[in-house]
Amino acid sequence: IYDPSVRRFEVPLELPSTNSSNAGNADFDVQFITTPFSISVKRKSTGATIFDTALGGFVFEDQFLQLSSKLTSRYVYGLGEHEHRSFKHENFTWKRWPMFSRDQPPEEDHNLYGVHPFYLVMEGENTSNSHGVLFLNSNAMEATLSPNPAITFTTTGGILDFYIFSGDSPAAVVQNYINFIGKPFVPPYWALGFQISRYGYNSLSRVQQVMAGMKSYNIPMDILYGDIDYMRHRLDFTIDPINYNGLPEYVNELHDQGLHYITILDPAISDNQTRGTYPAYDDGIANGIFINDSRTPNAPLIGKVWPRGNATFPDYFNVHTRKWWRDLIVNFHETLSFDGIWIDMNEPANFVAGSVIGCLNNTWNHVPYKPVSIMGDVLYNKTICMDALQSISKHYDLHSLYGHSQLLATIDATRAANPGKRSVVITRSTYPGDGQYGGHWLGDNYSRWPSLHFSIIGSLEFNMFGIPYIGADICGYTGDTKYELCLRWMQLGAFYTFSRNHNGYDFIRQDPAGFDTTFALVSREVLLTRYRLLPYLYTLFHESRMTGATVMRPLMFEFPLDKVCRTIDRQFLWGAAFLISPVLHQGVTEWTYYLPAGRWFDYHTGAEMSSTGRNITTHVTLFSVPLHIRGDTYKNGEYALTEFVATSGTLQSRVVTNGYGYENNLDYVTVLGLANPPTTIYVDGVQVNFNFNPSLK
Repeated sequence: IYDPSVRRFEVPLELPSTNSSNAGNADFDVQFITTPFSISVKRKSTGATIFDTALGGFVFEDQFLQLSSKLTSRYVYGLGEHEHRSFKHENFTWKRWPMFSRDQPPEEDHNLYGVHPFYLVMEGENTSNSHGVLFLNSNAMEATLSPNPAITFTTTGGILDFYIFSGDSPAAVVQNYINFIGKPFVPPYWALGFQISRYGYNSLSRVQQVMAGMKSYNIPMDILYGDIDYMRHRLDFTIDPINYNGLPEYVNELHDQGLHYITILDPAISDNQTRGTYPAYDDGIANGIFINDSRTPNAPLIGKVWPRGNATFPDYFNVHTRKWWRDLIVNFHETLSFDGIWIDMNEPANFVAGSVIGCLNNTWNHVPYKPVSIMGDVLYNKTICMDALQSISKHYDLHSLYGHSQLLATIDATRAANPGKRSVVITRSTYPGDGQYGGHWLGDNYSRWPSLHFSIIGSLEFNMFGIPYIGADICGYTGDTKYELCLRWMQLGAFYTFSRNHNGYDFIRQDPAGFDTTFALVSREVLLTRYRLLPYLYTLFHESRMTGATVMRPLMFEFPLDKVCRTIDRQFLWGAAFLISPVLHQGVTEWTYYLPAGRWFDYHTGAEMSSTGRNITTHVTLFSVPLHIRGDTYKNGEYALTEFVATSGTLQSRVVTNGYGYENNLDYVTVLGLANPPTTIYVDGVQVNFNFNPSLK
């Protein structure tokens, strides 16, 4: 919905054509009523109304746009980014959810780093039919859930641009949505390994000490991170010549050991280094790539972030900026041979309100209506002025797209710095479609027990948002962690798709080698489980790239008619076949989890579970993490994919794609759930020896 007489801002995403030539094949009808204005979308097959604005409340003003729709049920999921307390929305008493990118540690109800105005609805108690709605808008907004049930979107600009996705299951809807916004990238295989990081190692010798501890316990890992403390005065593209002297050589040593290094880059560029000594700023000024202050249209807006002095903010929508950023990254790689980049503070964050001299009093900075639930008394709280000038519009329209624009520039640059390699980018601020280019972590979380549960919810939501490379800072970022909390978090975090232990400045050490031998060995064991399963996880990412399927998956996606599964958010699946039920509470000796109806096998023993379709309570120790394999399930170039098909009495393998030219050299195959012991086993027609466990079958 837009005003044809007035050109208004529209989100500049490259999306598939919405040509209506195939509309006749769709399972829905759309009706428009002119007086009073409303839109109705109904399923042809069932007659269910999946979008209906007849509730009223439609408003289209310059800086206040609003539209409401009835909901077919209260099985509602999505909307982000927030730290939700449940995967399924429970509060429909005019509950407001703000969406406006913000440098904000995860807390209940707050608008956080990214914006994802997408929700999913299951259409009734006894049907798996579902639909999803994307509100494509980047201005400051909120979504309100009301008792009808209904949802109301209120935004401060742009147009009312809605996309509706239907399917015969919630998984099908999300798959349709992800195919529309862009299917996720496949991380390099090494990026699925375990990763360690912290803000505040403060010296290369300390980094080496931590890495030596990891090696002494033989704890598997693949990636070490560098946070801003390795920089000189926290300036991008610099290295502290005293505390981190020898870092480039050390990174080369890591590469010789088969490890990888990811470096952090923040968008803020210091404006007051000695002229001629800091190319990032000097070249930026020469090329006019910074966001400008509306009061001085040819001069950058000046804020304050981490680097010494004040800060300027690159405009990544400016075509010159992308070349400037790429050149800086490629040149820095010649000094420090990083394998990927971690972009932080890209909401964009600002330590002063608007700028060092404040913001003008106008309708951009002080809007006629600020969505009530958005944090701060003004929209420029903790960020830059809304009337700041960017190449394609005011920051007012582009604020929640800032991280998106930096992500596109950064993945292009890191691949240029690592030619012939996919590389990887992790970004804090995200928007629909960003899963094509990078992954995300859930931000500056707290070292508290409830955060374990909330991290599962957040990870499931980001899979639903099309960003399956996702995880939380294991053991928590803020606050001193505790032994049992951190150990349980290692057992959970080993099954995040993005598995990184990271914590903040001046808090106690929390990497797996930082406690005692028991802690290290338990962490090692659960990480070895992850590593054994990496071929399966990598295959799931391949499927996600090919089909848009999720990787880390809520149980309801596989069992949509099981009403218990519709509210489960303390367990999750990898794909369709591997169930993780982590222990999330302190000091427990028993843990209860749910097994949906079907065949399930204990991962640790191979034993078939005798009872399913109910809650299972089991004894747990500090070393326990319940894992189960589901029975009765089975899928350009430079990758290898082998398909295994089991039929009665036969297991056949077929090389589907062999882009690496590898040889199939499986050490062993385990078959679960045999009713009777086999008499003979042949591999390629040759009889081989085997072991059969009669108690586990």
